[in-house]
Amino acid sequence: MAEGSGFASRTLAGHLARGGVGFGALVGAFALLPFVGPVALLLLLVGALAFRGCPTCWVIGLMETVSRGRLERECVDGRCELRKAGGA
Repeated sequence: MAEGSGFASRTLAGHLARGGVGFGALVGAFALLPFVGPVALLLLLVGALAFRGCPTCWVIGLMETVSRGRLERECVDGRCELRKAGGA
């Protein structure tokens, strides 16, 4: 895995699949609450695991996954810039 904050996934399809499971579990937890009671809230744990903590972390990972290989960070003398990969 490339250097970064660790939110990115290996593939975009895998990341989107995790998002589908996560959002589905969160919606399901509240939608099923009237029918199965508090047991439905266990789906919140499934959602948290799929998101690796929170939906915001998932969105950050989505941006990192999409930009991987296209952008690179270069730091010189304490100043960092974001540039196109391989560019001057």
